[in-house]
Amino acid sequence: MAYQDQYKECEWIDFEVLESFMKDCLVKSGVPEDDAKIVSDVLIESDKRGIDSHGIGRLKPIYIDRIDWGILNPETKVDIVKETATTAVLDGNNGMGHVVSKQAMQTAIDKAKENGMGMVAVRNSTHYGIAGYYSLMACDNGMIGITGTNARPSIAPTFGVENMLGTNPLTIGFPTDEEFPFVLDCATSVTQRGKIEMYSRMGKELTPGWVIGRNGKTRTDTDQVLVDLTKGQAALAPLGGLGEDTAGFKGFGYSTVVEVLSAALQGGSFLKDLNGFDEDGKRIPYPLGHFFIAINIDAFLGIDLFRKIAGSIMRDLRNSEKAPGAERIYTAGEKEHIAWEYRKEHGCPVPKVLRNQMVEMRDRWGLDYSFPWED
Repeated sequence: MAYQDQYKECEWIDFEVLESFMKDCLVKSGVPEDDAKIVSDVLIESDKRGIDSHGIGRLKPIYIDRIDWGILNPETKVDIVKETATTAVLDGNNGMGHVVSKQAMQTAIDKAKENGMGMVAVRNSTHYGIAGYYSLMACDNGMIGITGTNARPSIAPTFGVENMLGTNPLTIGFPTDEEFPFVLDCATSVTQRGKIEMYSRMGKELTPGWVIGRNGKTRTDTDQVLVDLTKGQAALAPLGGLGEDTAGFKGFGYSTVVEVLSAALQGGSFLKDLNGFDEDGKRIPYPLGHFFIAINIDAFLGIDLFRKIAGSIMRDLRNSEKAPGAERIYTAGEKEHIAWEYRKEHGCPVPKVLRNQMVEMRDRWGLDYSFPWED
């Protein structure tokens, strides 16, 4: 199947237009222009890489709406809580997660340049977009980049049905001698809320085994699952699936690691304290925590040797014997590169639900945009 065939119901829009539109909407919502550029840069990077769950689709429900509700500060004040030569703890004061996170990873990179490694922990932050953006920052500086974040409760522990842990991605990126770096950016759940939102926009039922109800049975009713995830009446399965037969305990364990590193180092909030509602059901902030690690490869045996060996490993993996009927083997970051190769010429695919949201936001603020689908 040709790459574009999966987007038959979408309209394509240029990245420059889309990024500018997102920035202008954020500015109208009260985000300072420089910060709005950072946020829109993170979002457009997601769309460029084919990660449609975290780009323009997140602009209204995760950022604009939360600013409107008064639970997300459009202006981001970053405090340095503690700092050493190789570490730091930052407080994002419930501002834009992308802004404090970019500062945090840059701080880790700067420390790694001087001392070989750097790690920064962040508390009282908010949703920071695709985790891979920050790992790519390290890759662009010839370093290994690692990041993770906790999130509002959605994953049930193995043998449990209550949503306790967030989707908690553990993301690692490193440079290779190929055209693209290795970037493993994925949740520690079987799927993530963003993908369920995509299925909802597409009118698709969920795959059995992704979500468990309070009765212990799998659920596939996409729209109601989105409601019940928030109410605690449904939960995502950890990576590996439900129970132990397919090693769901591994995803449960990795998700717990991310939760601890996103909360315990920085004295942050965790588990049910991140559900976004108080005891009376009133919306409150999601005080998320993140961590960022940069490892300077030149502090070991050098970037050139690392790139060569890492690239050789990727090629050997892709060239190994394929399963019957399989066309190819992919390594992490390759599909995102393929998406970028196509999308840099054609832009971002925008489904009808998002097109309607874009028109709604444009008209709300009287922005000067004429979209292709309106011609």
